[in-house]
Amino acid sequence: MTDKDLQLQEKKEVQTQSESTRNVPLFIPAVDIYEKESSLVLLADMPGVPMEDVEIDVNNDQLTIRGMVTAEESQGTALLREYTVGDYYRQFTLSNVIDQSKIEASMKDGVLKLVLPKAEAAKPRKITVQGA
Repeated sequence: MTDKDLQLQEKKEVQTQSESTRNVPLFIPAVDIYEKESSLVLLADMPGVPMEDVEIDVNNDQLTIRGMVTAEESQGTALLREYTVGDYYRQFTLSNVIDQSKIEASMKDGVLKLVLPKAEAAKPRKITVQGA
């Protein structure tokens, strides 16, 4: 991934051409990506998504993240409503720098964490100079 591949995103609804069996908006989750020496770490903000309703797929170098939210019943008459319930969807193209077979995922407090390990060939290494 390069700097121009990544762009700052705010929570916005996705307009898709496909039809869905769920009648809820589809949002792009906010994401932070950090580079470490041996991996990339991706944090995706998906409030209201339980761990069992997260789907992560890797297919043809495409990493797809989906999260489904179940709407809670109203506790009364809404006076102000800023939070919209909806599902989350985001897709990334992975380069050969990532070892796709070793991707790990965890979820805590509505934040999905993916650890994308770098392939051995992409990891930095030191070369020792030997005397002749």
